[in-house]
Parts: sequence; C-alpha cells; structure tokens
Amino acid sequence: MEKFYLEEPTIERKNEAFEYLNEFVRFDSELNGTGSMDKCLDGWTYEEFLIEMEKRKDKDYAYSINRCPSKTFFLIRKNDNKIIGMINIRYDISQELLEKGASHIGYNIRPTERQKGYNKIQLYLGLLEEQKVGEKRILLDCTVDNIGSNKSIISLGGILEKTEIDENDNKLTNYYWIDVDKAISENLEVYSSLVIIDPQLKIK
Repeated sequence: MEKFYLEEPTIERKNEAFEYLNEFVRFDSELNGTGSMDKCLDGWTYEEFLIEMEKRKDKDYAYSINRCPSKTFFLIRKNDNKIIGMINIRYDISQELLEKGASHIGYNIRPTERQKGYNKIQLYLGLLEEQKVGEKRILLDCTVDNIGSNKSIISLGGILEKTEIDENDNKLTNYYWIDVDKAISENLEVYSSLVIIDPQLKIK
C-alpha cells in the first residue's frame, strides 16, 4: 500500500525540487502552494528559497512583508521517495489579509501524478499541520473550474462560503471554510492507513 508524508524542503532535495518545477513548465501547468519555490524559475537560487522559507515561519518577518506566517512541505510518496506535491500551510492570518483574499492552504500535485486521489491525502496532512499550529477553522479557495480541487475540499468537510472574483487573478473563485478538528476526526478512518504523521501529534 502506498503511504505519504510531509517533509520540509532541504538542500538534499535540490535536484529533485528542480525536476519537480520543470515538470510544471513542460506541461504548462500553473504552480500554487510552493512557498515561493516557483521563484527559482525566475532567478532565485534554491538556497535563497530555503532561507526565505525559514524566515516566513516568523510572524514579525511575515507581517513585515505583508504576508502571514507559513510553513512549506513536499508531499513524499514513501514507496519510491518521490516528491508528489507541495503544500503551503498558513496561520495567524489577519482579518485584513483574509479580506484581501488570503487563504490558509495552498497546494499542488505534479502533472504526471494527478487524478489519483493524492491531493485529498495531501490536504488531510495539511489539516494535521494546521491543527499543530492551533488553527481551528480555516479558509480555502480554488477557482470554480478546478473541479478536482473543489471535490478535494468538499470531501474534507469544506463548506462553501461564497463565490466571487478573486481580485488577485481576476478569476471566479469558490471560498470554503473547514472545521479542522471535525474534518480530521471524521476522515481518520479513511486516511490513517495512507499517511505517516508526527508521532507526537495527537489526533482529536
């Protein structure tokens, strides 16, 4: 059985990270939830990304650049040690940023691994990370035409709040709220055999 876990990017994954990014380029696919690793396609070094990723965990630094604190992870398939996706976990989001369209989780699955249910697994792991940082209720968004992402969010307990144009990209977007503890508890039986989690984490 395939198993998955979240792993923070490290220098040891540098070559794999670039191979991951380049797959999106080859498929002309949009990149989200990379915690700015996509900037490595526009001049950043991977080392600069790692430094920035660490800095954004700090609330004061994140707020100083008009961002919210965040943590970035690779989704790793244990069976072949392959990067399957990426997820950016955001927390302590100010009301001002929420009103400007910020959301608690951004994520992606590499083009060659889509339509296999992996994004639901990644989102479940993301909810566990949100629980770790104390978030009880999180906001997620995705474009109306992203059928797969909408299904993933709904399957993990997403309740549609509104549908409107996102001012950041001018796309019609659905906004969902998820009760973190409830979603984790209700989906534990589904995902417990598929994920590897921090043994210190207490699932409520």
